Amino acid sequence: MDITSPCVVTLTWRLSDGQGQLIDELSEPVEFFYGGDDLLPKVEEALAGQGVGFEAELHLEPEHAFGDYDADLLCYEARALFPEGVEPGMRFEGLPEGAVTPDMPEDLIYTVTEVYPEHVVLDANHPLAGMALRIALKVLEVREASAEEIDAGSVGESPFAVVSGPPPGEPLH
Repeated sequence: MDITSPCVVTLTWRLSDGQGQLIDELSEPVEFFYGGDDLLPKVEEALAGQGVGFEAELHLEPEHAFGDYDADLLCYEARALFPEGVEPGMRFEGLPEGAVTPDMPEDLIYTVTEVYPEHVVLDANHPLAGMALRIALKVLEVREASAEEIDAGSVGESPFAVVSGPPPGEPLH
């Protein structure tokens, strides 16, 4: 079966930054919904019409990956608004109640980047924003998408979402 929308592709990959430093590696095959939100558009473009055994090495500039870094998505909030034990790397859905930074989007995931005695630095940029990426991928399987997958536009938790979410096993705070 060739890769056409909608279908499910099973991939392995190696994701690195523009200098070749490893960011993520899927050594175990993972399913992705093709034609939805599971894959970056340039990855879908490379996969279009391909089949099992297809391999590619892609270079993605920030605008084709996770966008440019936006300094306006960085803010400082009072340390007292956060739970005891807050530390860099923790993630929060939206800003904490009582936040005072004006015009910050409420629907983003904020990562704690620094913790000081009086304030906490939060960043709502995707962790890979502003980075050129290299991805070497291989197609191991292609199958028809189920009705549920088509309705959801996804097979579930995409590793691209994991890259932008908490480390596996850690819930958002």
